[in-house]
Amino acid sequence: MTSSSYSPLARQVDFVFRQLEPELTHAPAGTVLIHIRNNTVGKYGIRHNPIELKSSSPSPKGLSADQVKEFRQMAVDALKHKSNWTHGEILYDFSVRQGSASSWSASMACESNYNMASSHFRYEPKHPSIWDRTVSEE
Repeated sequence: MTSSSYSPLARQVDFVFRQLEPELTHAPAGTVLIHIRNNTVGKYGIRHNPIELKSSSPSPKGLSADQVKEFRQMAVDALKHKSNWTHGEILYDFSVRQGSASSWSASMACESNYNMASSHFRYEPKHPSIWDRTVSEE
């Protein structure tokens, strides 16, 4: 699938991963965060999760260039699971497994957000509260 056949959001996610590649190649674990508003990427970044800070062994390196490419493709393909919402967050967790340079894992979580302030209706209660009644009603 060529990048020209992707949806606009998929092209933006592809762009995000290309921008974050230098960080991904130095992070052994973390979460790529993508905030979406009106089906458009608003802000993005990486929350780094160092696996071990006290270990005497050297900490694992980040993803390789090939792994970043696989991760980017997985992120774009995973957008198929996002449906019927235009505002929210997509979180891609990843980690490089110690002991094997070629072993890594990733997962995706979607979160939709809604805001009552942007709704186009006015709430009108079915039963007015007692202090809303006039004196003539009593």
